[in-house]
Amino acid sequence: MTYRNGAYVVDTREDRIGQVIGGVGKRVHVRMPGGGQTWEVPFEELRLATREERAAAGLWPVGERPSLRDCKTCPELDAAWREAKAGGDEVEAGNALVAQRRHWRSHVLPGGPA
Repeated sequence: MTYRNGAYVVDTREDRIGQVIGGVGKRVHVRMPGGGQTWEVPFEELRLATREERAAAGLWPVGERPSLRDCKTCPELDAAWREAKAGGDEVEAGNALVAQRRHWRSHVLPGGPA
């Protein structure tokens, strides 16, 4: 078995979650979710991250959004995305979605509004 690029895995040596970015031989290259530090892990020291582990790390499945009731920016960004999408402007909708996802990341990364 191999892990596809983009899969979230747990380095069992340190109980640390990472995202697969490649591999050579029996070593897999992983990075911190959202970018940042990379490291190599022997294949046998990895396992797929569970849904609960991904959620705890702030990694949501495609199509699911975090519930951030106290954030005033989240609804504004969502409304901008919906408006652009309804208007048929694919470029503007894409830009709004990128802005929305960057903001979501700020809730789970150190120093964010959460």
